[in-house]
Order: sequence, then structure tokens, then C-alpha cells
Amino acid sequence: MKINHLYLVLVILFFSCNEKKELSSISPENWSKRGINLTTTDSLEYGKSYLSIYSQIYSYTEHKTHNLTSMISMRNTSESDTIYLLRAEYFDTQGKSVRKYFDFPIYLAPMETSEIIIDQLDNSGGTGSNFIFEWKIPKKCPEPLFEGIMSSTMGQQGLSFTTQAKRIK
Repeated sequence: MKINHLYLVLVILFFSCNEKKELSSISPENWSKRGINLTTTDSLEYGKSYLSIYSQIYSYTEHKTHNLTSMISMRNTSESDTIYLLRAEYFDTQGKSVRKYFDFPIYLAPMETSEIIIDQLDNSGGTGSNFIFEWKIPKKCPEPLFEGIMSSTMGQQGLSFTTQAKRIK
């Protein structure tokens, strides 16, 4: 009887350890629901922002890395105007495009925030990953705010830090 229980526990442990973990991402369906057709493009100001992100950091030496969870926060800082995000593209350390989250206009209502999550298991960006955002805002509207929040916990230790985007155009 004890051997049967031990065997059952070992089988359960074996299959639970071999279970493939899927990387979560925000479904493209969610972005398409936020899609909008911009027809008043002449009255909107165009901008482009760069955001550094770290899906990995070095630990102990340059040969050992530690994976991080990254939350990319896209914020409309206006209390009265809707803004439009045209593109959010993720690049790896070598500057190669990893993925486009959307490359069509989406809207953010006044004071609204939308997020992109890069799971801790997704190290495709490497130690020097980054984002490019393109956006349009009404004249005299505050610029959108793009932030990266990276975090990780292991055992009883945790680390977290933030980055802020820089306007490049």
C-alpha cells in the first residue's frame, strides 16, 4: 500500500514538473477592441518615445543572468483629452524586433492606463531590450507617459526598479 502511494506521488510530481508553462500575453483581440480610425490626423501632434526594458539582468558575473517580469505602463496623463497610440514594438538587445503589440491606432481615454506584461519566463528581449511607441495627441494635451516596471522574487528576496521613456521625435 505504501509503495502504491509513493508511486502515485512520484507520477504526479513527474508530470507536474514536465508541464510546459505558457507565456501569457495580452491577446491581440484586446488591442483590436481598442482600435480606432483616425480621420482628424492634421489636428493631432505626432510623437515617438523610447523606453528601455530589462527582461534579464546580470547576476554575480557577466555569464549568469536573472530573468525579470516586466510591466510596460502606457498612461494618458490628460484629464480631458483622449490620446492615440499608433504602435508599440518590442526589440531585443541586438535591436531586432521581437514583436509588435499593435501597429494600428488605439485610444486611451482621459487618465486611462493600459499595460503590456512580459513574463519572467520570456527572456527573448535579453539584457538590453527596449520599446518604441508612436502616438498622436491633441494640441496642448500633455504627452503620454510610458514606464517600465521590472520585478522578480526568489525565495525571500525580491528586486524591482523602474524606467521612464524618453521622447525621441
